[in-house]
Amino acid sequence: MNVLTFVDAFFSDSAHWHGYDGIPQRFREHLQYSLLALAVAAAIGLPVGLLTGHTGRGGNALALLANAARALPSFGLLVLAVLLIGFGLLPVMIPLVVLAVPPILVTTYEAVRSVDPAPVDAARGMGMHESRILFRVEVPVALPLILSGLRSAAVQIVSTATIAAYVGLGGLGRYIVDGLYQRDYEKVVGGATLVAVLALLTLAAFWAVGRLAVSPGVHRR
Repeated sequence: MNVLTFVDAFFSDSAHWHGYDGIPQRFREHLQYSLLALAVAAAIGLPVGLLTGHTGRGGNALALLANAARALPSFGLLVLAVLLIGFGLLPVMIPLVVLAVPPILVTTYEAVRSVDPAPVDAARGMGMHESRILFRVEVPVALPLILSGLRSAAVQIVSTATIAAYVGLGGLGRYIVDGLYQRDYEKVVGGATLVAVLALLTLAAFWAVGRLAVSPGVHRR
């Protein structure tokens, strides 16, 4: 049997569309884990990236921290978190947030630093407060790059949130983990396909947000 046969068999089985182990339920759980992790990572990475990008201070430390975080294996962090905290949602959130913060933080920093200094200097010359310069001048211009960092983090989270199944939680990883244990390769391939579909939907969602949120003048740059 080839991969397409497995995919067809998985999605054509009506049993996979109902109940606690149905595709809608697992899809919703996976989406919830991903959105929560992205929200926490954004709450950490965006303010730090904006502040350091605006002031120009801490760039080297930021790069060092981001590279160190990227080197940490997500599954290893999950195992360590479970040993220290126990089972539950928190141990899953730790590796997902650690994975997502670096691209958000570094890209936001670079986005703000790349803004043309001329309008920033003009705003300062007009007596505009630093916070207004950041949010009225720098952020609108830097927004495409900031969104690209969020998009990268979101796709990484969606792809990695399958680890939740290893600690007894739900999500699309449930199909992969259970399928491997049961040697049910239809379920494994179906779960992997659903994760890929969710990643593509995430890319589409960020494309739509970019079209709506980014100024047409910035689009043309």
